Amino acid sequence: MLVPPGAVVGLEAGETVRAESYGRKAADLARLAALGLPVPQGVALSFECVASLAAGGPMPELPAGLVRDGLLALRPSPEERAWGGPSAMLNLGACARTLALLTERVGVVAALRFHIRGISRFAQMVHGVEPEEVEALIRKHLRAGTEPDEAALRALLADVEALYDDAVGEPWPEDPGEQLEAAARAMALAWRAPTARILRQAKGAPGNAGLGFVVQRLALSLAPGVSGCGLLQLVSGRSGGPEIAGGFTLRSQGKEASTRTYPLTGQGAVETPGQMPLPPLDELAPAAVERLAAAAAQATTEFRDAHLVEFALEAGEPMVIDSVPVRRNGRAAVRIAVDLANAGVIGREEALLRIEPRSLLEHLHPQIDPAAPRDVFGTGLAASPGAATGRLVLSSETAMTAAAQGEPTILARVETGPEDIRGMHAAMGVLTLRGGMTSHAAVIARGIGVPCVVGAGDLRIDLRARTLTSPDGRAYHEGALLTLDGTRGEILAGAPAMIAPELGGAFSELLDWADAVRDLGVRANADTPAEARMARDFRVDGIGLCRTEHMFFDPERLTVMREMILAESEEGRKAALDRLLPMQRADFVELFEIMRGLPVVIRLLDPPLHEFLPQESEDLHALALAMDLPVEQVTARARALREVNPMLGMRGVRLGLVMPEIYEMQARAIFEAAVAVNRDAREPVVPEVMIPLVSANQEVVLAKARIDAVAAAVQAEEDVDLAFRLGVMVETPRAALRAGDLALSAAFLSFGTNDLTQMTYGLSRDDAGRFMREYVNRGVFTEDPFHTLDLEGVGELMLIAAKRGRTKNPGLVLGLCGEHGGDPSSVRFCKVAGFDYVSCSPFRVPIARLAAAQASLLVRDTADSVQ
Repeated sequence: MLVPPGAVVGLEAGETVRAESYGRKAADLARLAALGLPVPQGVALSFECVASLAAGGPMPELPAGLVRDGLLALRPSPEERAWGGPSAMLNLGACARTLALLTERVGVVAALRFHIRGISRFAQMVHGVEPEEVEALIRKHLRAGTEPDEAALRALLADVEALYDDAVGEPWPEDPGEQLEAAARAMALAWRAPTARILRQAKGAPGNAGLGFVVQRLALSLAPGVSGCGLLQLVSGRSGGPEIAGGFTLRSQGKEASTRTYPLTGQGAVETPGQMPLPPLDELAPAAVERLAAAAAQATTEFRDAHLVEFALEAGEPMVIDSVPVRRNGRAAVRIAVDLANAGVIGREEALLRIEPRSLLEHLHPQIDPAAPRDVFGTGLAASPGAATGRLVLSSETAMTAAAQGEPTILARVETGPEDIRGMHAAMGVLTLRGGMTSHAAVIARGIGVPCVVGAGDLRIDLRARTLTSPDGRAYHEGALLTLDGTRGEILAGAPAMIAPELGGAFSELLDWADAVRDLGVRANADTPAEARMARDFRVDGIGLCRTEHMFFDPERLTVMREMILAESEEGRKAALDRLLPMQRADFVELFEIMRGLPVVIRLLDPPLHEFLPQESEDLHALALAMDLPVEQVTARARALREVNPMLGMRGVRLGLVMPEIYEMQARAIFEAAVAVNRDAREPVVPEVMIPLVSANQEVVLAKARIDAVAAAVQAEEDVDLAFRLGVMVETPRAALRAGDLALSAAFLSFGTNDLTQMTYGLSRDDAGRFMREYVNRGVFTEDPFHTLDLEGVGELMLIAAKRGRTKNPGLVLGLCGEHGGDPSSVRFCKVAGFDYVSCSPFRVPIARLAAAQASLLVRDTADSVQ
């Protein structure tokens, strides 16, 4: 078997050393060497060469001086670093000749340590000697915490050589070339082992992925003086800001653990109780730190990303062992990308494409400090991101009382309903035992920016004992201090350290760049003036969904709403609605003022009326007493409103047609508010009225006639011209399929993907959380369809609707206002599908803005490549 052509190439060859032939580590080291950095002399072995070694082929000939003149390091080099590989082998070439050479160079003690480590490591990796056997010999000869002397090391070396002889059946090979070949062949075979193949395929590597080798002179980091190994980077991995970070371990090799790490600079020093502080490396070897910082800066420019350098020092002389991207959290990633773009290292568009949109959540909400200990006692679905600490409360009333006293709380409920909205506003975090990603608790929490975990079914709430019990039996009484991590879906005991939100600086600058690029609108789902102000702060393009029902849960309004529901005649309902009208109008006036100059989509009342009534008999009795009505009348009305499947019953447009006075009141409130706001001749408001849960065009025709009549009446009464747009919320499969009909009566279609997904799948969005994790784990669904838009089913319906709607009405505006509006992959789909905007909860707006910009760039680049 012959040595493959191009099997060996020197690292000084620069760009000739390609990652697809020699591996990423080899290619990167060659680029660093080409920059003139102090990379130890070495060669790269190709994928073909390593495969040949595994198959029994010959070891290629290496430069004679490289193998003869000192110890060597053999490191794996797969095409992608993330694919892993066998561990590096250091100190190859240990023999009598190298021992003598090293003794002259670094002293006998350091030379003996190199040789002992080389033989030990070789015995373990090539011949399977147990590490415990070597450790036993080390404990026998060396005392922990003391520097070894020559006599102890020579005795240890003799025993290690004897151990090798006994285990292998032959003495330690004195030929460095023989050692190198045996190590290379063992590492090549380890790469081909079935377990190794499965592990790297799990990381995305192809089954036939190749492995290369890097053979280099060993950095003598065990030498006397300022010798050792370390890491240096020029940015913080937590903030992304400039700083010299890393550490240095004295007289160590590779990434081995050390009891104490020297700081690189005085600013990086951390005092340990009971120990004298270690001097920083820039005091021990200032020139070395300066050269290494310059090397990291060169690597950052060369690789166009913030890079750290792995280095070794030999008596203060630095050598660059490797350079890899700095590990960073979401906040640091944004700062690094923006700083690189501002420095001209990368372009702004590349900076935008480098950031995972969901990572922006780390900027938007408080987060638990990654360094803080976590006592997790329960898990569920991460329904609304961020973290919060507070006292456990088990009712919305308790949360509101505590908020009035300035006491932060975590509200825990089996599940939430409309009556819990005020308690959710009062709490710092919300936990439910039931529910999925689009359950009531999840949707409301995301809208108001409160951390939320839902579907924590392993926990138990006992309302009599006022306790929350964990799966391991721990019981937390009401008032216990808990922390909710809505980013990871975890519930923790106690109060770990937090990191505050950060909405300025690089975060704001990156989003400015995103807005300059994107052509897909990003609106907010906002139901109250407070949410509208929040949305405006996030620089939305308007409101894509205002759910008017949430305006009725204020106690004063809820009472009037219940009077309307309990009324026995149309006249009684109208009397109550006349009292609600000024309340709704005032809300819309404030909403329009906040969003002046931007579109505002207002959805008419959607939920079934039973949601506004209490459910328990004792609460119904209390309501009857408060309203001075017979208990029998109240309970009978509540019973009459109950439905077997209320989400598919009299709600949405069906309610508006059966009780048209409700929609007429809401339309009048919208139009009168628009007239009031537009009187001052500043940027006018053009309200967009949306009819929910449509299935047939005749529903739109009938509702539109009523709304048009109200608009005409308001115009006549106010003597003004009134502009508004009427649209349809597409939530049923039939509405999607008949979009061509709907487009004849509507100016816009907005896809409510929460209900559209629910109805397309036949899944309850409130109950699917009970089994969704199991479905995803088993591959039934690739993703939770309530979290990431189902492109094959729901997405196809949307594409059909878009095509049919615009065929009949070319000017038809298309939007998405479900929870998918804040999911990056769903945003990209909407861009490709030709939608005009997406709408999401305010705290997901920055994610959607970045995702929309990335979608615009990717669509443009795809079009350019096709041309």
